[in-house]
Amino acid sequence: MSVPFAERTRRLGTETAFAVGAEAAQLASSGVKVYPFHLGDLNIPTPEHIVEAANRAIKEGKTGYCPTPGIMPLREAMADEISRTRNLNLNADNVSIQTGGKPVIGKFIMTLMNPGDEVLYPNPGFPIYESMINFHEGVGKPYGFRETATGFALDFETIENQISPRTKLIIYNNYHNPTSAESDMQEMERLADICTRHDIYVLSDEAYFDIIFDGKGKSITRFPGLAERTVILYTFSKKFAMTGWRLGAAIGPREIIDAISRFNVNDESCTNNFVQWAGVAALKGPQDDYRNMMGILRERRDTAIEILNSTEGISVGRPNSTFYLFPNVTRAMEKLGMNDVEDFRKFVLEKTGVSFTTRNHFGTPLPGETQKYIRLAYSGISTPEIIEGLGKMKELLVQ
Repeated sequence: MSVPFAERTRRLGTETAFAVGAEAAQLASSGVKVYPFHLGDLNIPTPEHIVEAANRAIKEGKTGYCPTPGIMPLREAMADEISRTRNLNLNADNVSIQTGGKPVIGKFIMTLMNPGDEVLYPNPGFPIYESMINFHEGVGKPYGFRETATGFALDFETIENQISPRTKLIIYNNYHNPTSAESDMQEMERLADICTRHDIYVLSDEAYFDIIFDGKGKSITRFPGLAERTVILYTFSKKFAMTGWRLGAAIGPREIIDAISRFNVNDESCTNNFVQWAGVAALKGPQDDYRNMMGILRERRDTAIEILNSTEGISVGRPNSTFYLFPNVTRAMEKLGMNDVEDFRKFVLEKTGVSFTTRNHFGTPLPGETQKYIRLAYSGISTPEIIEGLGKMKELLVQ
């Protein structure tokens, strides 16, 4: 019997990095050693004081329902943290606690986008942006990036050419997945000016705001008129190695946050009570584990870059943010006689066990794209395995 699925399910996308992970797991089950560069998970443990706070909350009976927008101690701690790091003046009313960062995307869109409204979003970019725009019957307007000598920069020509009277929202992911693009002040100010001139509301995806190797993260909310039209997506997953805890927040103007919290009522009721107390400990507790994690990630980044840039046909910059590398593999593919970057991915996986995603896992390539890229996540693989795995890939590509 054919199931009469609702039409909207056909508009729902997925995160294909998990499919790559399934391929890698199948290969590993056959006895092949796999080097997991495909998923942005962390193999670094959650700090002990955060784990202890969750266990203590369970023992204290904090296992029932709690306020829909989140427990007050966490909302207050979040308001203090975001006010301090983004130079804003927030309170608990500006915070809605979420089951991770991902729900903020859908709830932002449901709150501010009507069917037929246009939404600018990065491509390549986190695939759930496009999925949620399409699912809720918006019109997605993708914008890309330009490769520069130091990394990647926003393609402002595409952004400005696509703005119309129907343009309502823009999704902006500074410290960007997958390219690790980081806006300088001039680029961020130019984007802020576009948003205020065209009355565009902003989802500022700041999942990697704290995964910075040198300097400190900067938010677009620092520019005049942006705090009033921006929702910040915050997640505990990266900074505190809490990917599986599913804890995040939407932070922004009270009217928008109140609407987002109404979606909480209709969706999950509330975020897990005792996990929220772990979030309080994360924000207020010692930050030594975070600093140690950044040291580990720096070593992994530098090791991977050195091997990649010494590999024939591959080039990559040295990003200052995230735990991703987005190497250009065009010349390596040309040498192999390949045109499809997915063929390249599967070839390397089968021959070496090195598993990674490609540009194609982060949106349909835009018209005019000619260069080929892969994404390597070094968050879940040790330095010795980086050396071993990328060493095998280097040997394969020089044959």
